[in-house]
Amino acid sequence: MTKRAFLFAGAALALAMNLAPAQAQGLTPIKFQLDWRFEGPAALFLTPVAKGYFKDAKLDVTVDAGNGSGGAVTRVASGTYDMGFADLAALMEFHANNPDAPNKPVAVMMVYNNTPASVMALKKSGIRKPADLNGKKMGAPVFDAGRRAFPIFQKANGIGNVAWTAMDPPLRETMLARGDVDAITGFTFTSLLNLEARGVKAEDVVILQYPDYGVKLYGNVVIATPKMIKENPAAVKAFLQAFTRGMKDVIARPEAAIADVKARDGIINSELETRRLKLAIDTVINSADARAEGFGQVNPGRLSLMASQVSDAFNTKTRVNPEAVWNGSFLPTKAELNILPVPKK
Repeated sequence: MTKRAFLFAGAALALAMNLAPAQAQGLTPIKFQLDWRFEGPAALFLTPVAKGYFKDAKLDVTVDAGNGSGGAVTRVASGTYDMGFADLAALMEFHANNPDAPNKPVAVMMVYNNTPASVMALKKSGIRKPADLNGKKMGAPVFDAGRRAFPIFQKANGIGNVAWTAMDPPLRETMLARGDVDAITGFTFTSLLNLEARGVKAEDVVILQYPDYGVKLYGNVVIATPKMIKENPAAVKAFLQAFTRGMKDVIARPEAAIADVKARDGIINSELETRRLKLAIDTVINSADARAEGFGQVNPGRLSLMASQVSDAFNTKTRVNPEAVWNGSFLPTKAELNILPVPKK
């Protein structure tokens, strides 16, 4: 063998040895898009990655941070990501406004059985109940899930006109704390802790959670591309089983799970994010509605009502078809989904 041939063979061998470990192990790669930054709730997906549950299921899952549910839906629809985590209302809106889109994502598992959206105000504002919002100045980013769904909350509680102020997400709680707006909409476990970080005491905040005031919208779901569902249904099923396995661990030991988030974003405040994760678990994952319907599952009647409400509130081009946005055929068995503990009294 000539020296040149020897060097070529060596380079080829090195290339072969540097093949992606996932390919070498026969793992199916899945690119997963989160709805938001690496905060507490991201542990739901980062823990099964860290513990190797996805690899046990023959999957190589990479999880990327996001910047909102709308972005997560469009990135999965574009094919940039295979699966993602997004607010069901955002998914419904995409379907209804893009009826001819070839790759509309589909929800395959319910995670936040109740929307985390709420209206928050400071007690000193005098706002105590939904009716007190009449004529008030409200603030939220234009894409905020709570703001988008506010017409449903408004109608359910007979609220009159309100004036909206738009801002970037980092300014929302700051503007409420300094009195620039009377109330804000946001995810409870996000905005409450952000207010505390700005010096506002939790006891000085009024929280009007949408589910407590007649708005039974579902929250975040796991979504997948139709292409993946059609071409690799076994991978979708395996993902949901491994994710459920991880969820059980996260619910049992949220403090430990935050270490997996810290590993991805070293600047997070572990104590704060542990509280955020626990709040998410208590309010929207292990809620009374979730225990009644079963983790991961939906109630068809409730899903249809939400489709109608989103169509009206979001003024979509076409009506939302609930059967087109949901496919529960890949869910683990009911026994495997039985992961929600009964709350301590």
